[in-house]
Amino acid sequence: MSDLLDVLVAGGGPVGACVGALLMRGSATNAKPLRVAILEPKPPLLLQPDAPLDSRVVAISRASERIIEAAGAPPPSQSPRSCAYEHMRIWHESAAPRSSDALVFDAAEVGEPNLGFILENRFLQTGLLDAFAEAGGVIQSAEILSLQVQSDEVSVVTSAGPLRARLVVGADGARSVVRDAVGLTADISDYRQTALVCTVATELSHESTAWQRFMLDGTLAFLPLSDGHSSIVWSADNERAKALIAATPEDFAAQLDQASDHALGKTRIAGDRISFPLQRLAAHHYTAQRVALIGDAAHVVHPLAGQGVNLGLLDAAVLAESVLAGLRGREDPGALRVLRHYERWRKSEVTLMGAAIDAFDRFLAHGRGPLAKFAQHGLGWVNRSAEVKRFFIRRALGLSGELPEVARRRAR
Repeated sequence: MSDLLDVLVAGGGPVGACVGALLMRGSATNAKPLRVAILEPKPPLLLQPDAPLDSRVVAISRASERIIEAAGAPPPSQSPRSCAYEHMRIWHESAAPRSSDALVFDAAEVGEPNLGFILENRFLQTGLLDAFAEAGGVIQSAEILSLQVQSDEVSVVTSAGPLRARLVVGADGARSVVRDAVGLTADISDYRQTALVCTVATELSHESTAWQRFMLDGTLAFLPLSDGHSSIVWSADNERAKALIAATPEDFAAQLDQASDHALGKTRIAGDRISFPLQRLAAHHYTAQRVALIGDAAHVVHPLAGQGVNLGLLDAAVLAESVLAGLRGREDPGALRVLRHYERWRKSEVTLMGAAIDAFDRFLAHGRGPLAKFAQHGLGWVNRSAEVKRFFIRRALGLSGELPEVARRRAR
C-alpha cells in the first residue's frame, strides 16, 4: 500500500475500528470516499456463536449503542450474547445491599427500556472491524514501528512495510507508540490497585441488575451476562489483590461472598481469573500536527464507573464528525483546525468525567474522613431524590452533555 492514505488508524480495538468504520460510512457518498486503513497486529479470532461467554466485557451506554449502529456494526440490542440491564444497585459497605441507604437506578425513571448492555469486548471489536471492512476499509496485521510527521503527510514505518497518510490516529492503547513518537506527554498516576475479572455463577438471579459495592479497600461490581452468569470486576488494593490472585477457586469464592455481602448469594468461579494493574492516564494534548489520539491513548480512567470504552467511542464519533465536516469544507483530514476542534470538544468532557470517577474512588471506596462519610451517606440521600437520580441516569446513559450527531440519533 504505497499510495497516500487519507487516514491511518493505529490499533484495531473497538475504538480504532469504530472511528475507521464511521469515516468510511460517512464518506461513502462522496465523489472520492476517504481511503482509510487500520493496523491491528492481533486481529481477534472468529467468535463462534456457541462459544462460552468471554470474561472481558464492557458496559455499553445508550450513546455508545447509537454510535455502534451508525458505524454499521450489529447493535447490542440485536445480539443474543448481550445482556440488557434495567437497574443498578450501588451501596457502601456500611449499608446493606437491599436497604434504603443503597442507591438504585431504574431505567423506567427516565422512560428508557434499559440502562445499557453488557457485551463481550471481543464481540464488539469483531463487529466493528467487520463493519469497517464491509465499508471498504483495509485492515493490515501490522504495528507501527516509527513515524515522521511532515508538512503535508506522515511517513510511517510498520512491521509490514512503509505507509503514508494525511492523518494518523493513535488508537493503540495506554502505551501508545503514536503518542510517544510525536512527543505528546501525559500525566500517569498509579491507583495502587489491581483489577480482577472473572465469570461467576451466583446462587440468586442477577435480576438484570448491575450491582456495585464500595469498600474501604476497593470496589466490587457484578455485571449481568446473557446466560445468567455474572462478570465480576473487583478493583482491590494491591496487597489484597495479591492474596486474591493466589487463592484457590473455593477460597476466592468465599472471599467474594463476603466482599459482596452475599447480595447474590453464594458464588462459584466459572472461568479464569484475569488481573491487571490500574492506572490513570491523561494526555496533556490529544492532537499534534497530523496526529490525533483517541481512547486509552488519550485517557485512561478507573473502571469503577464502566466508562472507559464509552468515552473512547465518543472520541471516535467526535473525531469522525470533525474530519467529515472538514472534508465537506474541502479541508485536509489532517488539518490542525480540524484536529483542534476535536481536542477542545473531547478533552473538556473527559476531564470532567475523569474527575468525577476519581472522586468516587477517593471518597466512596477509600475515604475515611468527614467528607468521605458525607459522600457515603449521600448514596441514600440521592436515592430519595427522583430529580437528582434522573440527572445521573441520563448522564450515565449518554443522553446529556455535548454529544456528536450519531450519539443523538435514536436507534432504528
